Amino acid sequence: MNTQFVGQPIRRVEGHLKVTGGARYAADFNLDEHVYAVIVNATVGLGRIVSIDQAAATRLPGVIAVISHLNAPRLAYRPHKGAIDPATGERLHVLQDDQVRFYGQPVAVVVADTLDHAERAAAALSIAYVAERPAVDPSASGTTEIMAEASKGPNAYYPADTARGDADAALATAPVRIDAFYDTARENHNPMEPHATVARWDGDRVTLWSKTQFVINEQAEIAAIFGIPTENVQVISPFVGGGFGTTLRTWSHVTIAALAARQVGRPVKLALTRKQMFFTTGHRPRSLQRVALGATLDGKLTSIVHEGRGETSRYEEFIEALTTGTGFMYSCPNVRTQYRIVPLDTGTPNHMRGPGEAQGMFALECAMDELSYELGIDPIELRRRNEPEIDEGTGKPFSSRSLMPCYDRGAELFGWAQRNPAPRSMRDDREYVGMGCASATYPVLFSPTRARARLLADGTAEIEVAASDMGPGTYTSMTQVAADALGLPLDKVRFSLGRSDFPPAPPHGGSQTMASVGSAIHAACAAVLEAAARNREVRPIEAEGSAQRDPDVAARFSMHSFGAVFAEVGIDRDVGTIRVRRALGVYGAGRIVNPRLALSQCTGGMVGGIGMALMERTMLDARDGRPVNAHMADYLMPVNLDIDQLEAHFVDEEDPHVNPLGVKGLGEIALVGMAPAIANAIFHATGTRLRNLPISIENVLTG
Repeated sequence: MNTQFVGQPIRRVEGHLKVTGGARYAADFNLDEHVYAVIVNATVGLGRIVSIDQAAATRLPGVIAVISHLNAPRLAYRPHKGAIDPATGERLHVLQDDQVRFYGQPVAVVVADTLDHAERAAAALSIAYVAERPAVDPSASGTTEIMAEASKGPNAYYPADTARGDADAALATAPVRIDAFYDTARENHNPMEPHATVARWDGDRVTLWSKTQFVINEQAEIAAIFGIPTENVQVISPFVGGGFGTTLRTWSHVTIAALAARQVGRPVKLALTRKQMFFTTGHRPRSLQRVALGATLDGKLTSIVHEGRGETSRYEEFIEALTTGTGFMYSCPNVRTQYRIVPLDTGTPNHMRGPGEAQGMFALECAMDELSYELGIDPIELRRRNEPEIDEGTGKPFSSRSLMPCYDRGAELFGWAQRNPAPRSMRDDREYVGMGCASATYPVLFSPTRARARLLADGTAEIEVAASDMGPGTYTSMTQVAADALGLPLDKVRFSLGRSDFPPAPPHGGSQTMASVGSAIHAACAAVLEAAARNREVRPIEAEGSAQRDPDVAARFSMHSFGAVFAEVGIDRDVGTIRVRRALGVYGAGRIVNPRLALSQCTGGMVGGIGMALMERTMLDARDGRPVNAHMADYLMPVNLDIDQLEAHFVDEEDPHVNPLGVKGLGEIALVGMAPAIANAIFHATGTRLRNLPISIENVLTG
């Protein structure tokens, strides 16, 4: 393909709209005569509603309706499973019965003429419960586990058990052994834009201006819930102010907005508060893991055992890629993985940037680092000695694998050779200094997609696809692909997304948008040019194109991105404060469509990894499952003052097998290796091995 624009650091084509306030997010849409809805959340973690006294609420000014299970219509809730939904279980049926399944579950909604009136009335609603003590800790005694495997659908990628050789016997006889346990905290996504939906009914048709990373799934889900044809639902989502996975699913507030709008006969605007987003829009589940490694004295792995547990709700089985990377990361004849989930009285977890890989690679990469010190072998050299020639878990060759080139370049840029390998040996004034590294990986996902291209009489082109843009620069990168494919200047191409009446696209998650949507756009542009050649005098000319992975190619290759991440930390000798002085990542991610956007994606992911390593933890009150830090004062995330020097680099990598554009995606992988690199650097600085995330001052002082 022509590459005049692909590969160039083009500035964001939508940047002016964003900085001038022209970009409209879900809650920015104001309709004539719209009213406001405020959700009332359960204040017990398990039980049932005994009574709802709404007298005080309905007497307040401006109140239009109070809706609960007592007066809400019975919704159809027809079967529907989108690509992102758990394969096993049934989604929450909101306002349909008196049962409380988790703290914060929506139990009522108040509709009023202003937001202030709605909030006051919601606070005045009196609800009585019969409460039970919920189970919210997956490590507590008495919790039961279930298999985490689905034989088909999207969850087939997450097997419950895998084995090759006899890992336990090989571990027992290995000359050198590491056997350790790891605990990663529950996290919440906390994007800048809160969840919001504006709903309007026109007869039996509903339009939703909604924050979503999966436009066509939101359309299909609402159609199934209300029992109406899919074409009777229109979803509009032109901009998404950050997501990280939290808006991949259609959560209960979308249903409530549509239900309230139909009930009161007016458009309804519903926006969640920051606190409410800790209850009902998913979270990264807490994980408990064991990794055991056996090796020869010269550093060759003889055994890997990786066992993991994650939390799920009682009504759905959420599973993720907790142990999948272990099977192919390193060469080892004996590998056993086990993955179980623990049903708890919480809302269903959800995919959060690097879902599963972030936690699983933390455990594996910390264990590899620990083994390197036990053997007295440089951590990079240990990985080099165990570099596989093929994916030993599947027996397939890699479509491309650049892990060691990433380490080679990263070590040079980071100055790894200047590191004194002895723990607690490097100092800078009042700080102990540590340097650590870790590997990163993420699968190359690709989903069937369609796109529409239109050539207009004025020499411009329009491209349409039902994708989303939550911030990585989808508008820009897709415009680059289309401009090159059509042979037009960038300013002659208008790319539109975020409408369910556009050709269908997969979820804006899993680092697959550039591969899937970009390939479909390339195909649509080729189709419209072919149509134009046949009809030179006709304008406009419109054509659609589709893209999907060749199943024969997919069956032949193991397709993944790889990266090497380096971190340097400073630990205050007296008070134990932890500072990430600098971090650097090098990634093999196929063709880089826009280096400027790619750099932004990677540094953003690295910041998320810093949060995972040192700050982010959602704490639950064991008595009722209440998130006790459901606000930005106590749920800590990195801010500018926490970030010193971040660098992201890319190795040249051509991979013709993954998709027509040869791209791999960057959204996930940049987060995946950051936490273990920091944890390994902390060990190098202090000589104390810390295996629970987040790592705090107290851990350093008492570890």
